[in-house]
Amino acid sequence: MSAPIKQEDFIASIADAFQYISYYHPVDYIKALGEAYEREQSPAAKDAIAQILTNSRMCAEGHRPICQDTGIALVFLKVGMNARWDATMGVQEMVNEGVRRAYNDPDNKLRASVLADPAGKRTNTRDNTPAVVHYEIVPGDHVEVICAAKGGGSEAKSKFAMLNPSDDLVEWVLKTVPTMGAGWCPPGILGIGIGGTPEKAMLLAKEAIMAPVDIHELKARGARNRAEELRLELYEKVNALGIGAQGLGGLTTVLDVKVLDYPTHAANLPVALIPNCAATRHVHFHLDGSGPARLAPPNLADWPAVTWTPDIQSATRVDLDTLTKAQVASWKPGQKLLLNGRMLTGRDAAHKRIADMLARGEKLPVDFTNRVIYYVGPVDPVRDEVVGPAGPTTATRMDKFTRTMLEQTGLIAMVGKAERGPVAIEAIKDNQSAYLMAVGGAAYLVAKAIKSAKVVGFADLGMEAIYEFEVRDMPVTVAVDAAGSAVHITGPTEWRIKIGKIPLTKA
Repeated sequence: MSAPIKQEDFIASIADAFQYISYYHPVDYIKALGEAYEREQSPAAKDAIAQILTNSRMCAEGHRPICQDTGIALVFLKVGMNARWDATMGVQEMVNEGVRRAYNDPDNKLRASVLADPAGKRTNTRDNTPAVVHYEIVPGDHVEVICAAKGGGSEAKSKFAMLNPSDDLVEWVLKTVPTMGAGWCPPGILGIGIGGTPEKAMLLAKEAIMAPVDIHELKARGARNRAEELRLELYEKVNALGIGAQGLGGLTTVLDVKVLDYPTHAANLPVALIPNCAATRHVHFHLDGSGPARLAPPNLADWPAVTWTPDIQSATRVDLDTLTKAQVASWKPGQKLLLNGRMLTGRDAAHKRIADMLARGEKLPVDFTNRVIYYVGPVDPVRDEVVGPAGPTTATRMDKFTRTMLEQTGLIAMVGKAERGPVAIEAIKDNQSAYLMAVGGAAYLVAKAIKSAKVVGFADLGMEAIYEFEVRDMPVTVAVDAAGSAVHITGPTEWRIKIGKIPLTKA
């Protein structure tokens, strides 16, 4: 029988794991992404993948977060029936303490994104606790642990359906994935859970994306069961949708598709779909009472030799301090820009407060006239940083505020992640504005373009406060121009036609 698992060993292992996954991608994911980069024919998608790969290596070397959204802490535990504990705290308490230590580590402070009272005051817990923990009791005397950090952008795109037994599951997936947009930051991994009950299907889908990327091995040996047949079919057909990296259109939307199933009721076919984003973050380890987990750093030689730098030749430098509405109206869809000067930030909570203040006729703390806003909630800085990783958040969450911001504050352009919806596009068109896209999953790389940062409004909102950033050559792409043309619509359509395997009429 193994020695008892000590409380401090368990807590330290959890803390080390969440620090580890904040800056180290799984090597299987990075290798698959490097192969996708070599295959990619879409210039926009290839550029986005280059930024993600460059950011990944920078984070691995600098031990800073891959994404500014350092995720909600998720832990899968398989506890041996004969495992013994030397502990006074419960398992949930120990997990929470490990998460608390990891997210408040002064050498690599992670962003606290968890809010208590979710349908009420939505108060930040300040340390990213509590974690979400799933338990399974299994034979043996060891404890198997999977720690994952799941970003809000990919979690928001989770889908579930109670299909009829005669319904076509593949058809449902192919209709559903395009509705997810690009807020889940492709290229990533799709987890499919089939069967059981509604909650079981969702858990299967979540557990599925914790497995290594191995679709190429499966293709080489061939499927051995229906779940593996579905993996191969969906991998080919989802990529044939042409959504591509960051939703810009291209050959690779998913690097793998994972499928787990479970027996279900004769009247039901529960199906869940959960994506893992470009900031795929998970690590597996065992505890047997011999001490804390020892997580070996990956070999940086396994990272592809890809280094993204600003495209000085073809990109247009923009001076944000002298920007005019006429200049914004002249930008074209897909145009590369390098932003320079002062830029404001703001996301969900700030936009809600601004809208409420405007409705009451109150003065805003910041003048938005002829300014550009960046949808971001940065990580706190450490050491000599002016700001921590600061990649874009999903822009569609701000869609309902867009017309108000453009027509009542003087704002002239916005920067965010992924596509905009019809309501925002119409407001952009009516106001001759523009929406610019930054690459999700390249937060540390983006932060290097930020030369100063200060809070200028709503300081009580923490990472959701309004900052003023001074940026130098921050890379963005014109995603919606003043005429309302959107690259997240035109790009995938173009590449779906080029790939030619799935007609547009079946979307």
